[in-house]
Amino acid sequence: MSLDSRSGSLQVECYAGHRADQRPLRFLLRGRVFDVEAVDDQWYEPSAIYFRVRASDGNFYILRHDEVADVWTLDAFRASRR
Repeated sequence: MSLDSRSGSLQVECYAGHRADQRPLRFLLRGRVFDVEAVDDQWYEPSAIYFRVRASDGNFYILRHDEVADVWTLDAFRASRR
């Protein structure tokens, strides 16, 4: 997927290994592109997968991928303590 701001929702570009959308590589939020520097954690619920990532701005984001609807959302944000 290419990152664009047409839909106004969170846009996420993913690495696709043995399955599609295996892990996020970068995301577009409020017109700004963030590279994912690290996936700190990931967990699952029946219809979604969550990724706790550290982005290129040094902050932490929890990205949720609803696999049924194929929609990404930002579920949490934490500023870095730098």
